[in-house]
Amino acid sequence: MKTFVIGAACLASAFAMAGTAPASDKPGDYTHLLPLNSSVKQGVLQLRLPRDVYLHARSPLLDDVRVFDASGAPQPFALQEPVAAENIGHKDLPLIIFPLMSAAGNQSSQLDLDVSTAPDGRLLSVKVRPEGGDQAATAGTTRLTGLILDLGKPRASSTAAPPPTVDGLRFTLPPGQRDYSAQVWLETSNDMKRWDAVGAAELNWLVNQDQQTLANDRLTFEARPFRYARLTWNSGTPLQFASIVAEQPVRTTTVAPREQLLLQPVAGELPQDLVYTVPPAIAPATVGVQFSETNVVLPAQLGVYYAVPARQAGAAVSRRFDPIVNTTFYRITQDGQPRSSGDLVVAPRHAPQWVLRTTAAATVKPVLKVGWQPATLVFLASGNAPYTLAVGRERAPATSRPLAQVAPGFSDVELRQLDRVTAGPAAAQQAVATAAQGDEADTGARHRLLVLWGVLLLGTAVLAAMVWRLLRPKPQP
Repeated sequence: MKTFVIGAACLASAFAMAGTAPASDKPGDYTHLLPLNSSVKQGVLQLRLPRDVYLHARSPLLDDVRVFDASGAPQPFALQEPVAAENIGHKDLPLIIFPLMSAAGNQSSQLDLDVSTAPDGRLLSVKVRPEGGDQAATAGTTRLTGLILDLGKPRASSTAAPPPTVDGLRFTLPPGQRDYSAQVWLETSNDMKRWDAVGAAELNWLVNQDQQTLANDRLTFEARPFRYARLTWNSGTPLQFASIVAEQPVRTTTVAPREQLLLQPVAGELPQDLVYTVPPAIAPATVGVQFSETNVVLPAQLGVYYAVPARQAGAAVSRRFDPIVNTTFYRITQDGQPRSSGDLVVAPRHAPQWVLRTTAAATVKPVLKVGWQPATLVFLASGNAPYTLAVGRERAPATSRPLAQVAPGFSDVELRQLDRVTAGPAAAQQAVATAAQGDEADTGARHRLLVLWGVLLLGTAVLAAMVWRLLRPKPQP
């Protein structure tokens, strides 16, 4: 009895170990491989997932995506939503220049200004009042000591609109002058009464013997709103520039273009339904249709099927239509110009099938166009190049890590500036055989589990029979 129990336990343990053996995770286990190309050798790299990944992935959440090195070792990676890049450009705002002429030896910071303005705040004239009524400041005894700059009339209709924000001035020399050097000082104001110091800059235009000009023609400072500015000289000869332009910073957001896929229709459960099969990894963010007909108008609902649990045991599971968009798709040619319905923005949603339901039986079969924003893959190149992106495996466990575990200590700016790698075309590697091997492995595991339970039940039955025989009362002689 003891020998049988020990043997049954060993056999059960062997089957259990065989049934729970860890699955392999190597490039050959995936249906498609994409070579990664990079001209740089950095520790952390990024890749915008190509279209082929979404076409061949088996998991809605991209759990079957891997990065392998040349020896087949998996590399740590993270998946994140693409971040819109912010770019700072400049818009030119021409300034109106008013020269300040004062007596020789006078400092512009001590000048008493006579200012005339329009109702909207525009400067009409700026003059320097003679000190103490001295009439010696005539045309022959005055010189240029400063410039008053006016941003002009506000673009808004209301004079109460805030002044524009400026972070630099750009200067142009007068015609005929090619070289110049001076240090200028800038002050700003919104009411011509209180002036705030902004900063100084060295302006230089240097011409070499080959008549090439090296120019430092900008005065930059921290962005600030103002209406008026006062320019004075710390060194160099004061000069009335041909033009001075204020630079207004303008922030623009650049979003990577979406990927698009065209889907062909098949008949649905109802005559007015057209069904489109969507790859599991694609969650459309935009949807639209394309007609082959010239003039067509199609009122329709676009949605998905969802399963309704059966109320009775053994009853078939039914499906119902869940509308997402109710609109009219069209394509019309008028006066030789085509007009068509554009793409619609929808909440991203994973569904194996999207359904176009019309009010009557569909007489046209448009192509469904879906768009999505690919994720960004950030991986640590800790192995030997070249690297390979693998995708396509049923029931693959997720190995994506948090971004802080792949690129710890990296700021948002550094992450956006990571060097990018490119992916080559996807190469299929016996996808049918790989899937069959996976199915055979699952079938073998189920068989081993059944055998294990059979051995355990048989051993329990034998043990119960032996105990019953031992405990059964012996007959009296």
